[in-house]
Amino acid sequence: MVRHIVFFKLPQNSKEKIEELKNMLLSMKGEIDVLKSIEVGVNFSNSPRAFDLALITEFENREDLKTYSTHPKHLPIVDFIKQSNIETKVVDYEM
Repeated sequence: MVRHIVFFKLPQNSKEKIEELKNMLLSMKGEIDVLKSIEVGVNFSNSPRAFDLALITEFENREDLKTYSTHPKHLPIVDFIKQSNIETKVVDYEM
């Protein structure tokens, strides 16, 4: 199994934008066959180091993660993130 974790920091910490991104991410559930699980969490910490949102997804293997990265249901979300100047950090690892 492969776990793919992404942290998101929005330029303006707006609850509406955070909810919009959360809903966009969760909209992939059941739409991408290689996506085995998805979890999205909204941060509650006030730490200056904290990011606003976390995405945790799981795949059978690295090839499935690669398939996900170019999937038509995933690409509009990537475009939204880029156009919104949302900072991201990622960790991918095998379990």
